[in-house]
Amino acid sequence: MRMVDALAEAFADLSAGWTQSPPRTIVEHGGDRQLLAGTAVWARRGVGSVKITTLTPDNPGRGLPLIHGVVVLTDLDTGRITALLDGAELTAVRTGAVAGLATRLCAPTDAAELAVLGAGVQAHAMVRAVSAVRPITTVRVFSRGRERAEAFGAWIRAEHGHAVEVCDDAESAVRDAAVVCTATSTDDATPLVAADWVAPGAHVNIVGGTHENAIEVDPSLLAGAFTVVEQRAAAVDDAGEVRAALAAGHVTVDDLHELGELAVPTIGARPAGQVSVFRGVGMPIEDTAVAWAIYASAAG
Repeated sequence: MRMVDALAEAFADLSAGWTQSPPRTIVEHGGDRQLLAGTAVWARRGVGSVKITTLTPDNPGRGLPLIHGVVVLTDLDTGRITALLDGAELTAVRTGAVAGLATRLCAPTDAAELAVLGAGVQAHAMVRAVSAVRPITTVRVFSRGRERAEAFGAWIRAEHGHAVEVCDDAESAVRDAAVVCTATSTDDATPLVAADWVAPGAHVNIVGGTHENAIEVDPSLLAGAFTVVEQRAAAVDDAGEVRAALAAGHVTVDDLHELGELAVPTIGARPAGQVSVFRGVGMPIEDTAVAWAIYASAAG
């Protein structure tokens, strides 16, 4: 919860213009491989960070992680390097924590049933985070690799004590779930989740996809949804569903609500029964906030 709280503070500061999170530098090579570098400062806590990561989509087929990297945390007053953190682990933790924040701000308070598409590192982190902010009792899992999905389900039972159903298709997992999380490594523009599968009043976290045009959830869902993003400009640049929904006229930029606005809050809550959708892309300020939270916890 400390990470979720730190992110709420950081996003509030970002929306208010009190801190900075410049766009990441992304160098594509070898077709679909990426080298990424991001830096941000968080003035409230007196820290900055630099993260360098690699994203290699065919690594899971080699038995290697999709992401490798390192995060450097610095003290803004002295310029000292105060911590070095594993970039892949921090990316997973902060991705889960951001989804946890969006869930805390948007999902029904009594949400008990969670659907997860994907069975990788980020899917694990999202189960942890959502379980920390909502009274989850049941998780439905779908992954294209049945063996991985079964192993993920066994981990959920052992780690959290939730009832688990491993589903044969995405629709069976998503229908009637109060919270839906998509955490796949798709690079396709064909949706994995149809809009009419999502129950009225449900909350959806979308964090997967390997580039700015990858789509996990049908963009038409955003037409009638309360749509939440980390930052409007970042979503317009990098969020596949948002980009497609804007191009199709389903939403305008003014329809996008920033996490920082909800955390303060400066806007009203969504109407009862309306679907809420959080589409995350990952921003350097998230790495800074979560790295600070980890460091502060370790330092006591």
